[in-house]
Amino acid sequence: MSEKIATREAYGSTLVKLGETNPQIVVLDADLSKSTKTAMFAKKFPERFFQMGIAEADMMATAGGLALGGKIAFASTFAIFATGRAYDQVRNTIAYPGLNVKIAATHAGITVGEDGGSHQSIEDIALMRAIPGMTILNPADAVETEKLIIAAANYKGPVYIRLGRENVPIIFEADYQPEIGKAVKLRDGKAATIFATGIMVEKALQAADELKKQGTTIRVINVHTIKPLDAATVIKAAWETGAIVTAEEHSIIGGLASAVAEVVVQNHPVPMEFIGIKDRFGQSGTPAALLDEYGLTAKNIVTAVQKVLGRKI
Repeated sequence: MSEKIATREAYGSTLVKLGETNPQIVVLDADLSKSTKTAMFAKKFPERFFQMGIAEADMMATAGGLALGGKIAFASTFAIFATGRAYDQVRNTIAYPGLNVKIAATHAGITVGEDGGSHQSIEDIALMRAIPGMTILNPADAVETEKLIIAAANYKGPVYIRLGRENVPIIFEADYQPEIGKAVKLRDGKAATIFATGIMVEKALQAADELKKQGTTIRVINVHTIKPLDAATVIKAAWETGAIVTAEEHSIIGGLASAVAEVVVQNHPVPMEFIGIKDRFGQSGTPAALLDEYGLTAKNIVTAVQKVLGRKI
């Protein structure tokens, strides 16, 4: 886990690979191509790259038009703009007709850092989750990002892909093959289950390792697909471990916590604890300081597991 690569970097390089093999791939950006890393694709395939300017709503509508023409359109900007400023176009122009547009949104979460609360999207998953037919992917590292971007290109229908600004550790081996809609068990255990997504997967693994030293084995599940959620894996964990903790760099309102809880309460209610942002906006600071301030650390996950174990029947 020593090497660190931002998921947005992996996105940019994967777009180039896709462009080399599939002439139907087109990419759109809203004046942020250097930051979203779509500039890599623009340099290699300028005739298939569309710089839309600071006009996110127009970009989404144009992506829908290109999809109607048979293209596989990747539309990129910061998550705060992709899901907030262009929500109407995402809902009505892309999702309502079920068009084949992939919204690859970078700079998600509080690890955007010093840009502050106005640019830290902590509700984007909730917004996209509420849209019928929208698939939501949230990769944990660069390897998973590459595999999920390729999977999204081959997937029919609208997809929201959440990507980050900060360099994050490599977790997975090169031969790792995630499947859209299927959660991945990374650690097995009987005492409780941690469902983690995005950058919190690495922290969940750290927490499980610490708890193992204390004599407690914890199951860790990587939820790279928030929607459709792998309900079967959630239900199985509830039955077999009897306690669940969720971990996400997102509001616990409408995100992974809500998605897992909805399945648990309808099938096999068990004690749950949520690691995530608790009804607060972000603020300016270094990513590390913000993760600590908002309780998004391995230590916080350990505490949550210990708390939920105390509530097991």
